[in-house]
Amino acid sequence: MKREIITTADGSSTIHLPDWNEQYHSKHGAIQEAYHVFIKHGLHYFYDQKLALKPKNTISILEVGFGTGLNAFVTYLEAEKLKLKINYVGVEAYPVTLAEIQLLNYPFALNAEDKADVFLKLHTTSWNTSHSINETFSITKQQKAFDDINAKNSFNIIYFDAFGARVQPELWTETIFKKMFNALAQNGILVTYSAKGSVRRAMQAVGFTVKKLPGPPGKREMLQAIKL
Repeated sequence: MKREIITTADGSSTIHLPDWNEQYHSKHGAIQEAYHVFIKHGLHYFYDQKLALKPKNTISILEVGFGTGLNAFVTYLEAEKLKLKINYVGVEAYPVTLAEIQLLNYPFALNAEDKADVFLKLHTTSWNTSHSINETFSITKQQKAFDDINAKNSFNIIYFDAFGARVQPELWTETIFKKMFNALAQNGILVTYSAKGSVRRAMQAVGFTVKKLPGPPGKREMLQAIKL
């Protein structure tokens, strides 16, 4: 499928799929969306609610849709500020090419050009093996379909960043969200940019307690689901 690099409203880039009229991130602002959905209502929520039993515990994050690596990169930057230890697992069926990665402007747009080597390392580390980016951030990239996720009680946070239900409805079903529910530890949370009624109902059907929250620029609402 054809892919092209575009610039979003906040000046950060993303990948556009013309055949689907779909982007890897919001055209209203890729970085703004990443911070609002996954950092503010994901990582910060978990941290602020003190859901980790001890301050120095490792927080385990599963990203469903590793894509451009933007969410992993902003999590790395934020974890440095908060002095958090992160175990990050990113699942992606169709990895972005290194040539495409080199056209993305995230280190520059985030005023983190001194961390450009980290952004590149997130992509150049081998798949299906755990790698330490530094002493507090490890990453494992898994190349597989989302319905092959079979983890149990393993993660504190899930970043659910699949392509939208308009183009891939099979990724937003009770079957998939049951796998997400099983993968989370008790008090774990799932956050996603989507706020579709069918998505919310699928989450609730498998046991999640679901909240509608204000969405990022360009979206009225988003969803946060908690495994109580």
